[in-house]
Amino acid sequence: MRGDVIKNPEKSLQTVGRFAPSPTGPLHFGSLVAAVGSYCLARRDQGKWLVRIEDLDRPRVVAGAADLILSTLEELGFEWDEAPVYQSRRMARYEEVLSRLNEGGHIFPCACSRREVLASAPHPGEEGPVYGGTCRQGIPPGRSPRSLRLRVPAGSRLFVDGIFGPVEQCLASAVGDFVLRRADGLFAYQLAVVVDDADSGVNQVVRGADLLHSTPRQIYLYACLGWPVPRYLHLPLALDAAGEKISKRQGEVSRRRHGENGRLLAQALCFLGQAVPPELVRAPPGEILRWGVEHFRLEAVPRENRIAGD
Repeated sequence: MRGDVIKNPEKSLQTVGRFAPSPTGPLHFGSLVAAVGSYCLARRDQGKWLVRIEDLDRPRVVAGAADLILSTLEELGFEWDEAPVYQSRRMARYEEVLSRLNEGGHIFPCACSRREVLASAPHPGEEGPVYGGTCRQGIPPGRSPRSLRLRVPAGSRLFVDGIFGPVEQCLASAVGDFVLRRADGLFAYQLAVVVDDADSGVNQVVRGADLLHSTPRQIYLYACLGWPVPRYLHLPLALDAAGEKISKRQGEVSRRRHGENGRLLAQALCFLGQAVPPELVRAPPGEILRWGVEHFRLEAVPRENRIAGD
């Protein structure tokens, strides 16, 4: 299934999950873990499973990577319920939502460069320098706007992750007013992911734990827009032997040998704490995925990042 048509169905109690890879290279084992987890948890509830290609950051996109990822997923037995969505084809929609936020007084133009933010940051946050509010009340004289930022409130925000449990973050001290449109004109991930999930009716977001601390920003964006917030579940990250997150170069799935599809799926399920029967490892990939859907135990998923293969 290929294409980029996106729908905005009425929200219902049906689970709608998704897998959203970035085409900066081939599918790797860490991404496969996210695909398996999101697929099993959506299908376990007789829900829908969607695929979105997050090709928003055009300078980082590798030619042909999106098609390679989709074909790899198909060969591994994944089936999605609607045509894949491509972020690069949704710029007008992001602009529309940005205008809505502007009308509501939620965003402001900023003249600061990243170097200036770094130099003026009172302390490092969870994901880099914390914006100090230089342009919050207006751009200094003689400066020109570069980016658009979302005003964040004081105080902490709490959400309960389906795997990691309660997560609390003060947006003001952790990240500050954050960028929604960058100086190069590209829309920021935080905006695009919220708009895409809301428009697709996604109500269950299953993804890697590296995005755990992005979630409060996204939840606040949902609040600004008056949209319902999905349920979030963050999976442990697959690490290499040095304890670093597996990259596309290290864990490429597309270069598997013939007959390895089932073994890779079984390995991903085992990584997520699922006790795959040894005799199932050599089964066709579709059979292993069906086993995962029928037997997936959320309580068995570990809360710690793990070395792949351990």
